[in-house]
Amino acid sequence: MIVDLRIYTCKPNHLNEFVALYREHAWPLQQKYLGRCVGWYVTVEGTLNQVVHMWAYDSQADREQRRNAMAADPAWQAYLKKAAEAGYLVHMENRIIRPAPHWTPLPGM
Repeated sequence: MIVDLRIYTCKPNHLNEFVALYREHAWPLQQKYLGRCVGWYVTVEGTLNQVVHMWAYDSQADREQRRNAMAADPAWQAYLKKAAEAGYLVHMENRIIRPAPHWTPLPGM
């Protein structure tokens, strides 16, 4: 298993707008194509105005297949356009991580 860890930083005072846009347009598509959301959070201390979400995959090949299928969906392209036009984000990063040998996955992962 691998996990795609994503951290999005929003412009100050635009976190709620980004979350609303995402919830309406991206979340349903990501549930359809990616499926295994490990967690979806917003920061309350430390670096503020950030969204952190994690998606589990069987392998890098599984991740690529699922993300390519989502990218081919016109509704995903429409979301990306809306998100770019809104201009809420100032930085995006993602990391591919894997469980440490001593970690036991939660049920359903």
